Amino acid sequence: MIIEYDRKYDEDIKDLLVELQEYIKSIDILGYNVLTDEYRDSYFDKTLKEINELEGKMLLYKDGSKIVGLVVGLINNDIEQKYDFKAPKRGRITELIVSKTIRSNGIGKILLNSMENYLKSVGCKDILLAVFGYNDRAIKFYQRNGYHVRVIDMTKGIEGNI
Repeated sequence: MIIEYDRKYDEDIKDLLVELQEYIKSIDILGYNVLTDEYRDSYFDKTLKEINELEGKMLLYKDGSKIVGLVVGLINNDIEQKYDFKAPKRGRITELIVSKTIRSNGIGKILLNSMENYLKSVGCKDILLAVFGYNDRAIKFYQRNGYHVRVIDMTKGIEGNI
């Protein structure tokens, strides 16, 4: 069942954020992603701050008494217009997490659709999201749900060449 953010689920939410970071760390072939001692509380606080500052929303997926999934959406956290760019009102999905204990049951799609509906209801014409380049599973999920690549960041190690 989809519900809106409620403080009483803060610990479940923090658990999900840590679970995602552990996963990202495990697939980072360069080893740049880490899980620090302060990550759990600091990232959670940062997320709530962005939601408050950027007209955002956090939707939760509740299974029994436990939160097993979440999605975070923000509004217009990129410049809409500058000298070489003009975009309509846009939303950004910053987090979509489903606990590994319950993945592949359609919960991610339910969360994604719920956030898309919210962003549409507040006048967004486009939705942005970023996916870690090594997260093939997430990339395929978003492509199946109509998302496509618009910008690609690339990296090259240059250790010893400076």
